[in-house]
Amino acid sequence: MESEKKIRKAYENSDFLRSREGRSMRILSEFAEPQARFERLGLRDTIVMFGSARVPSAEEAQSESCDKSEDLKVMSHYYEAARELARRLSEWSMGLEDDPGRYVICTGGGPGIMEAANRGAREVGARTAGLTISLPREEFENTYVSEELAFEFHYFFMRKFWFTYLAKAVIAMPGGFGTLDELFELLTLVQTNKMKKKIPIVLFGSEFWDEVFNLETMVRHGTINKEDLDLFYRTDSVDAAYDYITDHLINGPPETGPVL
Repeated sequence: MESEKKIRKAYENSDFLRSREGRSMRILSEFAEPQARFERLGLRDTIVMFGSARVPSAEEAQSESCDKSEDLKVMSHYYEAARELARRLSEWSMGLEDDPGRYVICTGGGPGIMEAANRGAREVGARTAGLTISLPREEFENTYVSEELAFEFHYFFMRKFWFTYLAKAVIAMPGGFGTLDELFELLTLVQTNKMKKKIPIVLFGSEFWDEVFNLETMVRHGTINKEDLDLFYRTDSVDAAYDYITDHLINGPPETGPVL
């Protein structure tokens, strides 16, 4: 007896969904599924922290088994600064009388600086989000991301959309190409008024950022305006970064939820 042929609905056809023709469906899924989950969990506002996946904690840097370079071991103080800053911002957010826990620490969900920020938030019992990306050679996850707020993206541009869409403050710690990509796209959106909300952007680690780029050179050559340097705030102090962000959110916060 000839077996019955099973006819699959298009949305149950995994071969189609993984095909070139199904790409638009995959892209839409990376918009719709996070949106549904954020709405269900009541997450409307984030404080985003970018930074290198390679920077070790102070504990790891001091371990004999640490295989990091000496330069990276020295940078472990940035891990501890990110951890402390995220912890303090989370504690402040949880103490808001009108909307406790409104601002959630959000990272790329990986190791290094990202782990530090998620770790600091979890140490005071706060929720914390991680937007990971599937990469061929790196494992982008850490155990400090809240399980219900752990995401994995395939498309970088959809991941960056969700970083930006809910962000009410951004902190860029020392990092590599990924950090620079995320930072400059954000600065471009703010500079061109494609992003309607005015968010505080902190560049943490003046020595590092001064070596990586010299934006004053762009001002001198006329490729950006001098006023564009006011789009961000540089500091080496956890206290200063904390005060800058909380003062902005207390005295002039944007409306709750996405504003573009």
